[in-house]
Amino acid sequence: MGWWFKMVLWQRVLLALILGVVVGLAFRTFGGTYIADGVTRYAGADFVTVWIKPFGDAFVRLIKMLVVPLVFTTLVTGVISMGHPSKLGSIGGRAFSLYVLTTLIAVSIGLVFGTIFKPGAGIDFTDVVPNVLAGEAPGFGQVLLNIIPTNPVFALSSGNMLSIIFFALLMGVAILIVGKKAKPVGDFFNSFVEVIFKITHWVMEVAPFGVFALITWVTAVKGVETFSSVLLLALALYLGCLTHIALVYGGLIKLVLKLPLIRFFRGILDAQVVAYSTSTSAGTLPVTITCVQDNLGVKPVVAGSVLPLGATINMDGTSLYLGLLALFAANAFGIDLSMTDYAMIALTATLASIGTASIPSASLFMLAIVLPVIGVSAEQTALMVGFILPFDRPLDMMRTLTNVTGDAAVSTAVAKWEGELDEKVYRAVATV
Repeated sequence: MGWWFKMVLWQRVLLALILGVVVGLAFRTFGGTYIADGVTRYAGADFVTVWIKPFGDAFVRLIKMLVVPLVFTTLVTGVISMGHPSKLGSIGGRAFSLYVLTTLIAVSIGLVFGTIFKPGAGIDFTDVVPNVLAGEAPGFGQVLLNIIPTNPVFALSSGNMLSIIFFALLMGVAILIVGKKAKPVGDFFNSFVEVIFKITHWVMEVAPFGVFALITWVTAVKGVETFSSVLLLALALYLGCLTHIALVYGGLIKLVLKLPLIRFFRGILDAQVVAYSTSTSAGTLPVTITCVQDNLGVKPVVAGSVLPLGATINMDGTSLYLGLLALFAANAFGIDLSMTDYAMIALTATLASIGTASIPSASLFMLAIVLPVIGVSAEQTALMVGFILPFDRPLDMMRTLTNVTGDAAVSTAVAKWEGELDEKVYRAVATV
């Protein structure tokens, strides 16, 4: 196995992804079929679900295990390393502004590709089982109140990311203000975050096996025909996301920051592959933080504050997707859109994506916020979700990859502007 560990991690992960597709298709094609409840099922897919998928689930649980302690400790230590609370406003303001700007551009790109490809035209919803969207989105005031935890311990245990960020920022600022008396607390968090990073490196070593198991399962269960029913939507989404990554993130790195572009993508490849296979921005966060610090030279003061914020509010792939789905619905239900409708889609998709949970397929349920602005009824929205949900996983994988790439690009930009980017590390060979 010496040859395996001599390979750079991203190469191992990429190889595992490719092998997962091949093995998954082999199980689906040659594993045999049977009839259950009048439906043809694949015996090979059942085998993969029982015997291989649990290894992928274990990997996802490992990285999710690290999310809360990593976010909390890196935020606290990031604020401490600023030296003065005023710098927090500068970093946070720049990061938030960039996140909102890229999200608005993303939904605009989604509308452009939706106009070009016209997904949803001619779709028949006759046999679709509606997926009713329960509940209503909370109001703006309630969203703000939910950020403040009534019980910080419960917020940590439940993984409420905004509450965790809020409490961690308070903790870090308080340590700074208290000063010398709080030094032991600061030293504790600095030591704790080093321990968490060590565990993160261990978990990353098993990433290829987790990715292999997850991709094998997705391919065996869904097959290549996953894309055939929503081919135009899938094509528009993938091309839209790739365009957004190349023009927006690539332009930011190459033209605005004057940094080598290939080096940026090489440095975050591990995070991209993990994001693609797991479909969760929050779950990928430990890998993202490690990549931008070790490979891109983003210092902890920025990585520890900007990336957790991005995993919570930066959903460029989601906003692009919501724009596409709005046009999908308009084409499917014969709704003529005006320029005002396009503007309303862009606005609501941007706002809805910011509040989207960073978990698989969560963006589909934001349609209840976006589609009503163009006259789509609740029943029609339920039909849309019921139609797309079975095919959403491979689409969600690309959306998550886009989100994570955006997190890395924004953190690099903020670090550069704040003087917190080690360009020697950025321009060196990737270490993970």
